[in-house]
Amino acid sequence: MIEVKGLTKTFDGFKALDEASLKVEKGSIYGLVGPNGAGKSTIIRHILGIYEGNSGEVLIDGEPVWENPEVKAKIASIPDDWYYFNSASVKDMKKFYAGFYPSFSEERYQKLKEVFKLDENKNIRTFSKGMQKQAAFWLAISCMPEYLVLDEPVDGLDPVMRRQVWSLLMGDVADRGTTVLVSSHNLRELEDVCDHVGIMDKGRILIQRSLSELQDNMVKLQVVFDESIKEVPDDIPALHVSSLGRVHTFIMRMNASEARTVLSKYAPVLVDAVPLTLEEIFIYEMGGENYAVKDIIL
Repeated sequence: MIEVKGLTKTFDGFKALDEASLKVEKGSIYGLVGPNGAGKSTIIRHILGIYEGNSGEVLIDGEPVWENPEVKAKIASIPDDWYYFNSASVKDMKKFYAGFYPSFSEERYQKLKEVFKLDENKNIRTFSKGMQKQAAFWLAISCMPEYLVLDEPVDGLDPVMRRQVWSLLMGDVADRGTTVLVSSHNLRELEDVCDHVGIMDKGRILIQRSLSELQDNMVKLQVVFDESIKEVPDDIPALHVSSLGRVHTFIMRMNASEARTVLSKYAPVLVDAVPLTLEEIFIYEMGGENYAVKDIIL
């Protein structure tokens, strides 16, 4: 289990993390989402033991990460900007990784060679961005980590390889109980793979729940009122309302049953619940219309 408790980090007077707390259950895939500058990469660097917080703590299986080589040996990571030695090949980096990770599996490395199909003797800096990201996954997964921490992990990969990588990760979660923490702006993709989601802004975790709980706590309804109701009633507790002819779309912070009960007093002709995407949940948890795309006249 990954636990971050009341973590605060300040850089030159700027509070990048403000008593941030999160919990990632063992064997789960946790999606960390938030706007640019929310503190996602900063909290990840604390989880990896790169930064030490000003206050609070970061624990892996109950043990502090900071300056703890035994705990760090359980964690593999792929940052957004993956580091490798300038003149190194994949084979060279394999030797480097194997020296740090006692669990590094040569057998798995050889099996994954058939998946990624990269020339392991070629200089990594000659690879495309997508090929470099494939090399990063090849090495990280070969480490057989208990924890895998990913920052924008599939950026640059083509659709087929993205699916392949997620399949490998989900297989490790199912078969080995690997715990995955992934930060990404691709909310549509996270929706397919994550079972828990944390929404972060201004250095704090605003909300963290299972994806199903998030979806149950907010509903989108398409509603048609009787012709006698010309305008949308003001007392309907909606986060957002849009209308197209007589069809009104409501975003409401409640489940579908509660929303139908609220609307029943107006005897609507039609009420149809539509599943919310993670992207829509993110927008309205972050403030709805104040966070949505604005029309700008140039």
